[in-house]
Amino acid sequence: MRPRVDWMNQTDDRILELLEESELILSPAVLAKNLDYTRNWVSRRMSRLLEAGLVEQVDGSYYQISELGHAYLAGELDAEDLEQEK
Repeated sequence: MRPRVDWMNQTDDRILELLEESELILSPAVLAKNLDYTRNWVSRRMSRLLEAGLVEQVDGSYYQISELGHAYLAGELDAEDLEQEK
C-alpha cells in the first residue's frame, strides 16, 4: 500500500505511474497531454515531486522517476519518509 501524505494528490500518482510505465524522460507538456491535465498544473506538481525526491530533473525541463519514486509506487516507503522530504 502506498503511503498517504497530505501534500500529494491523484495527479502525483498518475504522473509517477506514467513515468514508471513508459520508462521515458518526459516534459511537463507531454505528461499533461497524456494525462489530460494542463501543462501549468503538471509543472506545479512536478516541482513538488522534485522537491520530495520522487522525480529527477534531466536536461533542464525534462523529468524521470527516481529510485525513491519507484519505491513509493511499490509501497516500500512510510509516510514519514515522504514528509521528511518536504
